[in-house]
Amino acid sequence: MAAGVDWDQVIQLALDFLPLSLIAVGGGATVLPEMQRSVVDVHGWMTATQFSELFGLANAAPGPNVLVVTLIGWQVAGLPGALAATLALCLPSCLLTFGFFRLWQRFRDAGWVKAVGGGMAPLTVGLVLASGYLITRGANDSPAAYASTAPTVGVVLATRLNPLWLIAGGAIAGTAGLL
Repeated sequence: MAAGVDWDQVIQLALDFLPLSLIAVGGGATVLPEMQRSVVDVHGWMTATQFSELFGLANAAPGPNVLVVTLIGWQVAGLPGALAATLALCLPSCLLTFGFFRLWQRFRDAGWVKAVGGGMAPLTVGLVLASGYLITRGANDSPAAYASTAPTVGVVLATRLNPLWLIAGGAIAGTAGLL
């Protein structure tokens, strides 16, 4: 056992993220509001600003945006927390997806399969928008930050510009002291 690890926190991370794995329709970003509520509001393991910073770091790094879960686990309980949070969020949904895909392929021509597929898109979009709203609230702490968020949202929604360019612009503006 690792010295200094709070195993109760490791277990709690896993218990909090396990059910999220099963409702993360469209990816890990769709359950960000609940992750934030758990680690910030319920357990107080970090502030909303720290949560937003971890989200930004996870999105700037190469790889899937679900990396934020690993960073949250690391922040809360080191390596055991990172492993517990990542496995809790990824393993159940991977197993469920594998089983569901086999079933989906078996009944791919059934009407209910097409209906379920059509209903998932608006659900996923709504969950992603809720996640964006939550991250915006946690990250903006000045009028200048809010003033830069609105046009950024507009550009992302109206164009196909890669959001990393906007993140880089925000980093430059922050470094220059403009935000």
